[in-house]
Amino acid sequence: MDLTLITWLIPVPPLLSFGLIVLFLNKWKRLSSSIAILSMLVSFVMAQIVFWRSVGIGPELAKEPIQHAIDWLPTGHETFKMGVLVDPLTAVMLFFVSITCLCIFVYSVGYHNGGMPESQHNKKGEPPQVGTVEVMYSRFFAYISLFAAAMLALVVADNLLLLFIGWEIMGLCSYLLIGFWFARTYPDPKKTTPYQAAIKAFMTTRVGDVLMLLGIAYLYSQTGTLSFRELFEPATLAKLATTQSYIVGLSVAGLAGLLLFAGTVGKSSQFPLHVWLPDAMEGPTPVSAMIHAATMVSAGVYAAVRMFPLLHAGLGHGDPFTTPMLAMGLIGAFTALFASVIAIAQNDIKRVLAYSTIAQLGYMIAALGVGAWVAAAFHLVTHAFFKALLFLGSGSVIHGVEHGHHHVAHGHDEFFDPNDMLNMGGLRTKMPVTFWTFLIGGLALSGFPLVTAGFWSKDAILGGAFEQWQAGNSLGMGVFIVLAISALLTAFYTARQISLTFLGKPRTEASAHASENVWTMTAPLVALAVFAIGAGWVGTEHTFWAGIGLPQVAELLPNWFHSFVGATVEEVVKLEVATEFTPWPLVTSLVVALGGLGLGFWVYAWRKPLEAGQPDPLARIPGYSWAANRFGVDQLYDWALIQPTLKLAVWTYTFIDKTVIDGILHGVARSAYRIGEAFRVFDRVVINGGADALAQSIKELGEGFREVQTGRVQNYMLLALLMTIIIFILFEIPLPALR
Repeated sequence: MDLTLITWLIPVPPLLSFGLIVLFLNKWKRLSSSIAILSMLVSFVMAQIVFWRSVGIGPELAKEPIQHAIDWLPTGHETFKMGVLVDPLTAVMLFFVSITCLCIFVYSVGYHNGGMPESQHNKKGEPPQVGTVEVMYSRFFAYISLFAAAMLALVVADNLLLLFIGWEIMGLCSYLLIGFWFARTYPDPKKTTPYQAAIKAFMTTRVGDVLMLLGIAYLYSQTGTLSFRELFEPATLAKLATTQSYIVGLSVAGLAGLLLFAGTVGKSSQFPLHVWLPDAMEGPTPVSAMIHAATMVSAGVYAAVRMFPLLHAGLGHGDPFTTPMLAMGLIGAFTALFASVIAIAQNDIKRVLAYSTIAQLGYMIAALGVGAWVAAAFHLVTHAFFKALLFLGSGSVIHGVEHGHHHVAHGHDEFFDPNDMLNMGGLRTKMPVTFWTFLIGGLALSGFPLVTAGFWSKDAILGGAFEQWQAGNSLGMGVFIVLAISALLTAFYTARQISLTFLGKPRTEASAHASENVWTMTAPLVALAVFAIGAGWVGTEHTFWAGIGLPQVAELLPNWFHSFVGATVEEVVKLEVATEFTPWPLVTSLVVALGGLGLGFWVYAWRKPLEAGQPDPLARIPGYSWAANRFGVDQLYDWALIQPTLKLAVWTYTFIDKTVIDGILHGVARSAYRIGEAFRVFDRVVINGGADALAQSIKELGEGFREVQTGRVQNYMLLALLMTIIIFILFEIPLPALR
């Protein structure tokens, strides 16, 4: 079996599905969804074949990867090549991307066939979608097919340019899918609509994408290649790390790394470009899962993980970190804490998860900042499973509550927010499958010890930061402390979310009448719940089991992820492997996870569950309103960036259009008018006047001759006689005589 050919074909089925649905199947609901799922299933099978064959090869795959390239674009004396590459990192990416995408595709069938409840009518009763249900349904599956194809192409790309092409296609798909219900409006004019959210996401991510494209161009200008294998040659990295860039004190590797990292900041919604991701929740829930788990934001972290040898280049000579690593450590840690604080004060079930995603991505970026490359890649994989589970679970909850609302609303057009957790409660018995799977995802997100995947990947990140702290790296100390606080807050708001949604008594009639959804929505939840538990066991540390007195378990559960995926960069990046058990990261993980969960459940469930109409207990804490308002960052951007831009646009319009363009046109018009007036005067005075004078002269002459016309024959005879005499005199008398 030719793995190279299979790798080339992995992104093709969803891409063909997109074309078929758009061109031919846009009016057939079931056929379009069936084609989309079948295409994703084919890609899933091919991706799993490549993954398991790669696992069979083992760490040696890093030295001799599956790769193939073809000539694409002539560039002078050389030809730029496009190709595919499968190394250990690509293999694990194909594993989780294909699984999560397939689960989301299957889930989408039940989600849409259930009536697309999140496409709620506005207060006036106007439907938000434009077009028939069949067209909207088919359009959705076309968009997510293209989304999946772009992500798969990005993963198997062997160079930065092909990665960037997939990157930009996903940006287009996010715009189309976030604004899927583009006609939906809200009674509150301040609430972001899907149309506005789509534009916000597209424009915000463009900032990072432009800088990333500059980094790609800069790298190509310095090396003449964009191939990962060629860029990561030790000699190439050494040259990039020692060559001075255009900025004093920054090497080519440092400047290019910062520019490429800017793309990650935009795509993975890191501060200060984080503002688009919470509003992206205006899209359908399967889209939220695609963006937050399987594709878009994962692509941002994947790009940083893939380019880490460049970001790491030049480390040594006593330097604890490079400039890009310092930027990643600071931005990642701050983003994790910042987003976690905001998530505590959110009542929208999807927005809590959105800020949670921002925080977890901050974890991964901060891990790269302290050099914990394997831990960052490991958390990227585990996070994809439990975050896809949580988003699909939130969609199931919204779906059930919305149907409960329709059951009791009886056609009333008052606005009801099915996303608001204060409108929920008591869903544990109404939606048992959703509850238990959501609980598993929440515990994994919180890092519940031993039995969840999130514990192992989070503990690995904290362990990596603590090792840097022990080595005297102040960045490691800061990252460890900040991420520990963020983990505590994560466990707390997760317990809050579970309690407000599932525990206690129903706080609305809609929640009281909610019901479990169809199997196509619950089956993907069960599948993802298995991975939310089991995915972490491939990365357990030997020192951990030995440290707690269970060395036998270490023999049964070796750290396969580190040995397999870590081989991807081991030749150019020194990956630290702990040889002695250090209890403090483990103790910290246990305290923050169990402490945060315990405190959250105590406040919102065990002490006194929230009743209908009762305010949030945290609302009394100073600063709660600030956190609920996202610390005013959106308003700050509006005041500092958007409004000045609008004013500049108005001024530019006024000056350029009104003053310059209209001024020139009006000047030309006035000149033409004056010239016309001159011609009109010339016409009136010279041409018309002359003609009128000639006519008047002829008239007057005629009137003079008119006096001669008496009508008497004798007068005419006399006149003829006189004329005859005059002619006779003129012709008969000699001229000298006249003289």
